[in-house]
Amino acid sequence: MMRKVLPFALLLTTVTLFGQQKGTEENNEKKQDTEETTDTIRLPEQDFFLLMNSDDVEIANNVPIHQIIKDSVVYALLDDPGAAMIDSLWQKELFQSSLYDGLQDSLVNSEYNEVVFDELPTDTLKMRLEKLNAKTPFNVEYNPILENVIKSYLKRNKKGLERLMSLSDYYFPMFEQKLDKYNIPLEVKYLAIVESALNPRARSRVGATGLWQFMFATGKMHGLDVSSYVDERMDPMMSTEAAAQYLSTLYRVFEDWDLVLASYNSGPGNVSKAIRRSGGSNNYWNLRPYLPRETAGYVPAFLATMYIFEYAEEHGFQPERPATTYFETDTIHTKKLLTFDQISEVTGVEKELLQFLNPSYKLDIIPYIADEDYSLRLPRNRSGFFVNNEEAIYQYAQAKLEEREKPLPQLVDTDSRIRYRVKNGDYLGRIAERYGVGVSQIKRWNNLRSNNLRVGQRLTIYPRKVVASSSSSSSSSSSPKFYTVKKGDSLWSISKKFPGVTVQKIKDLNNMRGSSLKPGMKLKLSEG
Repeated sequence: MMRKVLPFALLLTTVTLFGQQKGTEENNEKKQDTEETTDTIRLPEQDFFLLMNSDDVEIANNVPIHQIIKDSVVYALLDDPGAAMIDSLWQKELFQSSLYDGLQDSLVNSEYNEVVFDELPTDTLKMRLEKLNAKTPFNVEYNPILENVIKSYLKRNKKGLERLMSLSDYYFPMFEQKLDKYNIPLEVKYLAIVESALNPRARSRVGATGLWQFMFATGKMHGLDVSSYVDERMDPMMSTEAAAQYLSTLYRVFEDWDLVLASYNSGPGNVSKAIRRSGGSNNYWNLRPYLPRETAGYVPAFLATMYIFEYAEEHGFQPERPATTYFETDTIHTKKLLTFDQISEVTGVEKELLQFLNPSYKLDIIPYIADEDYSLRLPRNRSGFFVNNEEAIYQYAQAKLEEREKPLPQLVDTDSRIRYRVKNGDYLGRIAERYGVGVSQIKRWNNLRSNNLRVGQRLTIYPRKVVASSSSSSSSSSSPKFYTVKKGDSLWSISKKFPGVTVQKIKDLNNMRGSSLKPGMKLKLSEG
């Protein structure tokens, strides 16, 4: 507990120096030795959190930090999970990729066999689709394929859909604002569910990333930069703006929203080839046999998702509703380098919640670069708390940075190219993992036709993650940390046992797509 209190003691000292005249400091210190200072607001824990979580932003934002970080209130601030702002649902949903993996598998592997679901008679479905078709520019007319997809979702994935509905309450207001700005049908918001299952850190097997699944080159075209610290494709606001721009461009080309969806998934080139092969048809359902398999399932998945969300009440869905939306958070433009650990310590917002609100920071670090504009997103009534004590927080962060035994990694722009010399024991998978890229990308960059490498061969690589320096023998010889799964373990419980280890990190290090564990399984917890 002392380790948690010490950082706040340092911050308290810094803020006090800001708020008092130098001539009175000695008197105050002597007075504190004998009695309580008279200008300190003593808040019981319950009153403190009522105040901090109050809808009265003026009150919540103007409680000085030196007046609340006192005695037992310190412990309350450290332990507060932010549940008054975003309910416990989010703790379960943070970086869950199982929804994304399942949805992607259904797009690629669905056989569209007949599904029996007596709760939805065909006549009822036809009537509802007709109503939906009348109010949307998408072609939502009934066909057996669409019926089977809808019934399959309702029969096999109701729980997952309820989780997506909960997440949609958080993201959809922001999506709708951006889509309306570009005069795009608001129903396109459902596209993000098909693309990423509303997981901002979703990454496909070919490298498409974020809520809207931008490939590296397409993201660059729309101003989404990637560096060792930041992947702007994972930023919800920036990626949604870029997606709206791209969709607007596609509509100017195809003038049909079904074809826009198909081209968003497979590329305009594949859609134009399908048009030629179909004899010039511009109807998606006529083009469908000539499109890639994933795209053939893409538009039906989108239309099925739209139907289920629009008729959720009729089908008895009862999703938990979050206590806030994207617009009930706020951003602060940061002026110094900050880590999520530091932010969590001084604001009381849990690190996992910071990761959820700020998914574009790959290393849980907000870098500072003079000509770049990075921001921190916080729950609304914590942002004022941060701003009111900004300088003291930066001083605290700088002090913590100077205490680090190991320096933070340098920022590397992914436009940077490196030349890698193949060593004995190297193979493409190991090199790809080291630099955060795909095997297929290394092969494409170097015109390789096979996976064979020879010692001494030079490879061109565009790295997407920081690689630890090998300048010291001690760092290069460090071995990875492993954990043996015990009965009752979950990824969440394991991540809590090791500082700096998150659920997503465990999944990334072990190439896990789902979350299932078996006793005796060995999990890698750190890089070697």
